[in-house]
Amino acid sequence: MSTSHWQKSSYCGEGESCIHVGAAGETIRLTESSDPTGAILTATPASLGALLAALKNEPRHD
Repeated sequence: MSTSHWQKSSYCGEGESCIHVGAAGETIRLTESSDPTGAILTATPASLGALLAALKNEPRHD
């Protein structure tokens, strides 16, 4: 499974190590900008939404 395009967070400044996000079919993929071919976390949109909601400490709105 390959990701054709990685997108860097708009909150990332030049030269900073940041999170890159990509999509492969129905899967969301996350990696670190300093090593985009290294460790890649894969998640469904629902599980990523749950993670982000937990990190923000906000209730989910599915």
